[in-house]
Amino acid sequence: MSFIVGLTGGIGSGKSTVADLLAERGAALVDTDAIAHQLSGPHGEAMAAITASFGDAVRRADGGLDRAAMRRLVFADAAAKARLEAILHPLIRQRSDACCAAAAAAPYVVLVVPLLVESGSYRRRADRVLVVDCDEAVQIARVMARSGLSAEDVRAIIATQATREQRRAVADDLVCNDGELAALLPQIDALHRCYLELAGGKLNAGR
Repeated sequence: MSFIVGLTGGIGSGKSTVADLLAERGAALVDTDAIAHQLSGPHGEAMAAITASFGDAVRRADGGLDRAAMRRLVFADAAAKARLEAILHPLIRQRSDACCAAAAAAPYVVLVVPLLVESGSYRRRADRVLVVDCDEAVQIARVMARSGLSAEDVRAIIATQATREQRRAVADDLVCNDGELAALLPQIDALHRCYLELAGGKLNAGR
């Protein structure tokens, strides 16, 4: 059974950067956000159910999900958010489990779950929880730069997520990603060594 590191952090914290750096060092990468995009893309497995529940207004011309329209809808309506999650989450869970199982040859798996704290079942699946943390001002600046959203829009997204304190409370490991790559790399190298050792211990215990 694979040793699984559940990686999480708020929007704009740099989860993808940390995940990619660990993957460069040999970890297998399973990204639930990427899986969600596949499921809700053109011909995606979730699109029939999403369209049946929400109508054509949330479907693009190519058959994929209109994410901006869906974002506006779920922010305004908690029941709509729950309906969307009821469609997507079981499919994401099923596919991510399969991907983790298929990565048995890797020294360990990094399972990227943006809402790990909010969806408690992932905490039970991970041997270790890694939280990527940064100052809220840094989050806002990063998201604005990459997405074109306003600061107000980004703050609204942050408000729907777990707080920094809540994420820190569940963390086994914490990466500070406030600034330069030079400050990040030593943290990644130390974590990689730690995970190799822990994964080896789990493998030996299972024999």
